[in-house]
Amino acid sequence: MYKVNLHTRISDIPAEQWDSLCPAGYPFLRHAFLQALEESGSVRRESGWQPAHLELQHNDQCVLVMPLYLKSHSWGEYVFDWAWADAYERHGLPYYPKLVNAIPFTPAGGPRFGTSLPMDEAWALIPELLDQIMTQLQASSWHCLFPCLPGPAPKANRRIGCQYHWFNRNYESFDAFLGDFTARKRKSVRRERRKVNEQGLKLTRFRGSAISRQHLDDFYLFYQSTYLKRGRRGYLSADFFHRLLADMAEHLLMVLAEHEGQPVAAALYVIGDDTLYGRYWGCNAEYDSLHFEACYYQGIEFCIEQGLARFDPGAQGEHKIQRGFQPVPTCSLHRMADPDFERAVADFVQEEGDAMEEQIAQLTTWLPFRQPDQT
Repeated sequence: MYKVNLHTRISDIPAEQWDSLCPAGYPFLRHAFLQALEESGSVRRESGWQPAHLELQHNDQCVLVMPLYLKSHSWGEYVFDWAWADAYERHGLPYYPKLVNAIPFTPAGGPRFGTSLPMDEAWALIPELLDQIMTQLQASSWHCLFPCLPGPAPKANRRIGCQYHWFNRNYESFDAFLGDFTARKRKSVRRERRKVNEQGLKLTRFRGSAISRQHLDDFYLFYQSTYLKRGRRGYLSADFFHRLLADMAEHLLMVLAEHEGQPVAAALYVIGDDTLYGRYWGCNAEYDSLHFEACYYQGIEFCIEQGLARFDPGAQGEHKIQRGFQPVPTCSLHRMADPDFERAVADFVQEEGDAMEEQIAQLTTWLPFRQPDQT
């Protein structure tokens, strides 16, 4: 009934066809975003991300599209499986290549395919389709990273993780948001924001077409400089960001920090229908509390002003909790071709998931919000 086509370039699938099947409010699944990754050279066979995009046809009509990659490493995924790769190696088995359904370098939860089929019907098909492709491409396993699931996922091991998101409870202003904090935590945030001003830093937001090529060039220098401090280059090329500006400007927000009239740092956000995504950051010098202001507080203010429901500031970071970001569970799906490793991974994710649920419950008690009888 169905025909599976795999494409080594996203451009082999017409943009109109792809985008017509995908939720419009989730920018990372847009054809233009995925094409920018490929055409900029950020995603390619040589970088360890070989595209193998799925196009599913029914009666000669495309009914499902999915970004798929054959991976030769585990970098840029934000769901860490290095221990699994080591276990395979110790048993004389190749872990790579593996098949990954994900948005490269983007740990932002959301849809992982577009379809005209009913969602429950599509999810019932996905594991079998990926099993077929895994066998066809001789991959050790398949992995679906940060999907939004309608319910329990069949025939896959569900792994639980944790991120920290901000939720808009109809706040009228940033001060109204801080009004929900305990007095001590409220003072701490205000102190951080004052420090930014006291250092003579000026922050300006630029949205969409107001972002200039010079803004983007300055940002990219900061972005790469921040990665180089950790001993490696950033995953994404300058051309990738320029392609986003050319093709998806309406989804971009930049916060630019200047000191004595000179740019010193920038944060680049991506805007969805109801969610702001904090994605990229860089600076050329260290300023006290500037990262918190540019990457968190400016994003919260923007969400309040624009009526956005949620702010996803990126992966990791327990320090976000005291600034009002709530611990939330994330998930990923995993299936191994080798039966013994499939059982071992199933046991591992069950044990890890139980521990993660306890950890999220504990982390939630660290939130800065006051109880009804507190000030």
